Amino acid sequence: MVWVSRPVLNRRLAGLGTTIFAEMSARAVATGSINLGQGFPDTDGPEAIAAAAADAIRQGRGNQYPPGPGVPELREAIAAHQQRWYGLAYDPGTEVLVTAGATEAIAAAMLALVEPGDEVIAFEPYYDSYAANIAMAGGIRVPVTLRPPRFRPDTGQLANAITGRTRLILLNSPHNPTGSVFTRDELAAIASLAVEHDLLVVADEVYEHLVFDGEHVPIARFPGMRERTVSVSSAGKTFSFTGWKIGWVTAAPELVAAVRTAKQFLTYVSGGPFQYAVAQALALPDGYFAALRDDLKAKRDLLAAGLRDIGFEVYPPAGTYFITTDIRGLGEEDGVAFCMTLPERAGVVAIPSAVFYDDKEAARTQVRFAFCKRPEVLTEAVGRLARLRQGAAR
Repeated sequence: MVWVSRPVLNRRLAGLGTTIFAEMSARAVATGSINLGQGFPDTDGPEAIAAAAADAIRQGRGNQYPPGPGVPELREAIAAHQQRWYGLAYDPGTEVLVTAGATEAIAAAMLALVEPGDEVIAFEPYYDSYAANIAMAGGIRVPVTLRPPRFRPDTGQLANAITGRTRLILLNSPHNPTGSVFTRDELAAIASLAVEHDLLVVADEVYEHLVFDGEHVPIARFPGMRERTVSVSSAGKTFSFTGWKIGWVTAAPELVAAVRTAKQFLTYVSGGPFQYAVAQALALPDGYFAALRDDLKAKRDLLAAGLRDIGFEVYPPAGTYFITTDIRGLGEEDGVAFCMTLPERAGVVAIPSAVFYDDKEAARTQVRFAFCKRPEVLTEAVGRLARLRQGAAR
């Protein structure tokens, strides 16, 4: 093999490496550990929706390239969903775009809307793809830190972070990894700053139906925001089919056109048969969404109680399916080291929260667990983690 003398990886992506989720999920497999790190359910979504995908394949719907913006049935279903839940009217022909999951939607938005040198404000901790997406676009990441125990957005800090180079705010509520759900007043303040400074907002709302305390309010509903917000969501979290990778964007026509321009040179299209199934899923009755929320709330409470009994400080999430904890009650001081040794010590995988921060010290003792697993799996995980309490006692 011949190596060139220059660095292989371009400097924008230097230091990013393999995603923590891939690394820790591989450790779970290698050690036979319970994986409470990566956020995917251990059961599939509704059988009727899976059957709809199988039927689409057998009937030849979507087996070849679907339309670039997404199949009409899904775009219409997405528009109907936004109207049904939030009173937001979008034209399925010009204001809806189907993507390969929310991750591609955010990547395409950054590539389309951010010029090299533009500043992008994001609330940290943030999902790890945000840093990579901003870097690939040549943007400059500007963090605004959410702090325990409540992880509320500091709008004063946000205002101070805005400069003449700020292009957009990357907003995530319900928030991964903290589970914070931004209030109407907090969102109104963010919206006011966006309008005042003529900023775009990319709103990652993939956990929109996983809210246990409070409510999800799209920022696009606030005055002046409909025309400057790119709203992003996906089917994976709401319908427990994360492997299908069906996401979407809703926005004003010129914003959708911009995102589509970048998106078409990434995947072009994806998941044709799945798109027909997701169109059916979005029309499920209210009872489905309520049952999903109640099921996950019970799982949240089960895991939170178990972790608290062991000695973790638990920061109860208002949404998503993640719990952030502090490990100092176990006599631990380093979340990265804790998570790296946890599979061998307890047979459980978790994620160190520091990987989601620019300011690593802000989360040095924090660890995130996913609770989107069967109750018996969560109970087994708590039993295994109890070994840590026994070790601390010794």
